[in-house]
Amino acid sequence: MQTIISQEKATRINLFDLESLQMRTFHLSWIAFFLCFFGWFAHAPLMNSTIGPDMDLTKAQKITAFIASVGVTIFARLIIGSLCDKIGPRKSYTYLLVFGALVVAGSSFAYNWETYLISRMAIGVIGASFVITQYHTTKMFAPNVVGIANATTAGWGNLGGGVTQAMMPLIASGMLALGFAESELSKWRPAMFVPALIMLGVAFLYWKYTKDTPKGNFDEAPEEKPQTEKGESGLFMSAVKDRRVWILFAIYGACFGLELFVNGRAATYYQTKFELNETTAGMIAALFGLMNLFARSMGGWLGDRFSKTGGLSGRVKWLVMVLFAEGFALMLFSRMDMLGLAIITMIIFSLFVQMAEGATFSVVPFINTKSLGAVAGIVGAGGNVGAVMYAQFLLRSGATLENSFLYFGMAVVAISLLGLGIKFSDADEAAAVEEQKKLEDIKKQLLSKQKLAA
Repeated sequence: MQTIISQEKATRINLFDLESLQMRTFHLSWIAFFLCFFGWFAHAPLMNSTIGPDMDLTKAQKITAFIASVGVTIFARLIIGSLCDKIGPRKSYTYLLVFGALVVAGSSFAYNWETYLISRMAIGVIGASFVITQYHTTKMFAPNVVGIANATTAGWGNLGGGVTQAMMPLIASGMLALGFAESELSKWRPAMFVPALIMLGVAFLYWKYTKDTPKGNFDEAPEEKPQTEKGESGLFMSAVKDRRVWILFAIYGACFGLELFVNGRAATYYQTKFELNETTAGMIAALFGLMNLFARSMGGWLGDRFSKTGGLSGRVKWLVMVLFAEGFALMLFSRMDMLGLAIITMIIFSLFVQMAEGATFSVVPFINTKSLGAVAGIVGAGGNVGAVMYAQFLLRSGATLENSFLYFGMAVVAISLLGLGIKFSDADEAAAVEEQKKLEDIKKQLLSKQKLAA
């Protein structure tokens, strides 16, 4: 079926359509995000077995490297949004993929703690790919499907954090078997070139087969390029002053922040607690990220469903419920001493984590429509801040990873209750209803025109 166009933006998602610019961008944006996430966490499953011993890293240095890689992303996400506005998402993603390929491959040349730390900080920049993915799909899809488009590209991209847990140990072992590594401990070094080369290939595809907007690139359609207006800083400050933004900031730290933290520590957890080898532990840890295949999209979709009967407040109630369940599931996971039960509860926890992420960004667009970019940027950065805080706690508290999961679960339950403080005015509720009504009228008109044209 042909994609229906609304102001040259796609109003439906046809996953098997590779001809339209909108759907090419949809697929390339999640693939690019997937690879960036894969490269971002490529070191995690190899840290205990090869990288740590090869570099003679202490436990504190391993955690510090994770903190540095995730912490840098906080600032990178703020910068990359402005870069998209200036040069467009097509160039921004192409440049970021090339940069990512260079730093991921370059990490293999680290020869001491200092150079390794610098390489991990550089790799952290590619975590900003989330912003470009959301920016580009927003440019390509109409409001009636932009939520599910954003949630799906983000969720499928996040899969990279799970797949890398399973694939990097296999890739590293393959490098050793093929003679590209001199020893068991150094096999991680040539393995880093594999995601780097794929990133270069996708950078070429992104440059060739996408454009900044349905009307073309910014230099071809300058009217599509965001213009700096007087009072822009005032709009940003209006987002900063809105307490609901900071509640969502904390909430995203409690879901996406935990996803980042668990992606970085899950393989280690199974290796140490259940004495598994790196390949087996990596395969199990990968299950955590694989829930992104559908869970984040489900969270956003259910937010939409709750809004049909409960309005904007319904979206908030769903967010509070799913985040509360996430915290409880994490506490349950932390108490599991049998491998089978640990895997089952981890999967349940993962399901709620990623649904909470989708639910969060089903609320974000309605907080401050005039400062949407600022709101999204602040909330998105909250995830990375949360991950850094969890890692800092693990580093400085002396608590075991098992007990840290218990404490983090308690914190998530408490943060979920903060969501009850997100309120919308009657005017906000009415505006959302009116916008939805207009969208439904537009869809009916487009369908009618398409039938007449046929």
